[in-house]
Amino acid sequence: MSSANPVAALLERHPVVLAPMEDVSDANFRRVCRALGAAVCVSEFVRAEQLIAGAARARRKVTFDAADRPTAIQIYGADADLLLAAAETAAALRPAFIDINCGCWVPRVARGGAGAGWLRDPDAMVAMARRVAAAVDVPVTVKTRIGWGPESHMPIVDLARRLEDAGVAGLIIHCRTAQMGHSGAADWRWARRARDAVAIPVVVNGDVRSADDAVRALEETGCAGVMIGRAAIDHPWIFREARALLERGEPVAPPSTAERLALYRELLLANVGARGPKHGVQVTRRHVGVLGASLRGALGTALYALRTTDEVLAVLDGAEVARAA
Repeated sequence: MSSANPVAALLERHPVVLAPMEDVSDANFRRVCRALGAAVCVSEFVRAEQLIAGAARARRKVTFDAADRPTAIQIYGADADLLLAAAETAAALRPAFIDINCGCWVPRVARGGAGAGWLRDPDAMVAMARRVAAAVDVPVTVKTRIGWGPESHMPIVDLARRLEDAGVAGLIIHCRTAQMGHSGAADWRWARRARDAVAIPVVVNGDVRSADDAVRALEETGCAGVMIGRAAIDHPWIFREARALLERGEPVAPPSTAERLALYRELLLANVGARGPKHGVQVTRRHVGVLGASLRGALGTALYALRTTDEVLAVLDGAEVARAA
């Protein structure tokens, strides 16, 4: 299977994948995670209309340098014609694969039929995926949930078969319904059932909060890969830890205080460089968890309040001096 399916071959070598997260998994964060072991990354989701129009926001999301590969481009939209055109635009950029977002449950996305909104009409979803997969020479995957809801109706197994028949090269399954959002527990058994029903690779997603979870998810589901999202925002070292367990069967030491401070500094400077001082400082706050519980408790209030790069750097410098004293 792997020799004929590029996605399967990629996952054989690198089964732990960084999830697409809007305004999080940009080039700066991908670089950090890749250095820590996330060899395969997925871009922030890109709206089909914006990608087709060449909007600045879309261009930023799909611009990869030579070191930022393999990276997939995730597209989303409610119109099959626009998704097809967006996929053709994305394919010209030669991503590792193109992923169609059929799983975002956020109301502003799903209400209009994009993201998980496709799960309300599986027939239309399969027809759309068939058209997109046939139109491009890059592998196409679909990221979806196990159903729209309620939990008594889970179409994912039959849907997986139909998407495979439509020419999709792989599936990424977040093991909650769309109506659950992030509430309740992800049920990885659905990823196992889907995996058993198809020959294409399946990636399990949802509630992978630690390296142990990543290993357990792969063992329990037999999936080709595991995707990590929210846990990486506060702890990108999860990729280093998961790879150590998978490849060597051993844990690695947790990040030191110095490493935590250095990583927050790296993210700050990279975000300021890419987005400007105001937005760069703001965006970096979402990663204050990388400092760990103790430092976050000591520095968090200041970091959320400060507005300039120099002010934040002064706080980090002070913490480094205090650590060394």
